[in-house]
Amino acid sequence: MDSALRSFVKSVLWAAIGFVVMTIVGFVATGSLSVGGAMAAVNTVVGLATYLLYERVWARISWGRI
Repeated sequence: MDSALRSFVKSVLWAAIGFVVMTIVGFVATGSLSVGGAMAAVNTVVGLATYLLYERVWARISWGRI
């Protein structure tokens, strides 16, 4: 089972990657770096929170482990 700290670090790194990708996508879609960045920031906060919760729930489920 992953520790809470490991889940948190994994979540933050995943969110950072997502933030960069979403900023680029938002910029391409809107032509505005500030709008693309704002879209990415909201997506990152929501995504980080849900991914962290998702990781912690699965850390408690023993199904499929050997």
